[in-house]
Amino acid sequence: MMAGGAGVEEVGAEWQDPDPASTPAWALALTPAPASTPSLSLASDSLQALQDLTGDGGVRKEKLCPGSGRPVPPSASVAVKYSGYLGNWNKPFCSNGNSKYPRLMKLGKDITLCGLEIGLLSMRKGEAALFVLAPEYAYGQRGCPPFIPPNTTVLFKVEVLDFIDSEECDTFFELTCFELKFRYFFTQEQQDRVPLEKVLKVAATEREFGNYFFYKQHFKIAKDRYKRALSILGRRSSSKAEQSQINASKLLLFLNLSLTYLKLERADQALKYGELALEMDQRNAKALFRCGQACLHMREYSKSQDFLTRAQCIQPFNSDINNELKKLARYNKEYMELEKEMCCQMFDPVNSYG
Repeated sequence: MMAGGAGVEEVGAEWQDPDPASTPAWALALTPAPASTPSLSLASDSLQALQDLTGDGGVRKEKLCPGSGRPVPPSASVAVKYSGYLGNWNKPFCSNGNSKYPRLMKLGKDITLCGLEIGLLSMRKGEAALFVLAPEYAYGQRGCPPFIPPNTTVLFKVEVLDFIDSEECDTFFELTCFELKFRYFFTQEQQDRVPLEKVLKVAATEREFGNYFFYKQHFKIAKDRYKRALSILGRRSSSKAEQSQINASKLLLFLNLSLTYLKLERADQALKYGELALEMDQRNAKALFRCGQACLHMREYSKSQDFLTRAQCIQPFNSDINNELKKLARYNKEYMELEKEMCCQMFDPVNSYG
């Protein structure tokens, strides 16, 4: 989370904007490697020293750097850096190592090399490893001309940067909604028959995707994921406790949407979602801060002053709020000086008619 009131609600996990004309999934291993990719060699004396993940020697692993947390689940969307090698391992035939934001890829969909998927399922976030893939777990008897010769053993160096488990989320949207230009529609009956616990979990996963894309500065996609999460939270609650849980989930999304719209330079929408957050929590400092920022962008200095002053009363030592108030004071001063100058020009006797 960013310092003070400026951050998205949770550190989540874009790599790149979805593009229908992008390289197909099978081309993961066919992207030409940068000429500057460094050489690589196995640290082990022989393949026998490596961990056998399949029991038949088809996928062998050497861990280079340990990770943390749970292993990558089969349904995950993963962000990885990878390089693929042939023969003496010194010349890569593919690599995304120079990519600042590797795209998020779905196991079984975007990553289709059997051996590579088996290897990823053995890894944890932050882990780096080498994998030696026998032909039957890689490109098979035919290879993949002109890059991969027939019956070729390949090596991949892989680092797992992050992953999000989206199994329940994917299943939920497949069963309960249809998509039309990133908008999702649910009947009230569909919403009410799904257990609240599942709905909240799916909404949290969608928010996590949104956070992930936000921090990669793909704000439009982040906005769509946040709105997707909101679309499933319109259910009828059977008790105050249920409504409280729904409102808590909505509040996080309203705050994140407000910040995302600020990044998209849509101050009117940022104010809208900030005020929706305030309807749920009048003393939410982040919501007040977002509304103050939005009003400042729209040059509504009086309203900005009101929101920011209220936020400062709640968090008097918050540097983000205090700096925004200083910015407001500076902008307001410049505005008043400009108005004064315009008034002077209007009533300047030199320019007046006799």
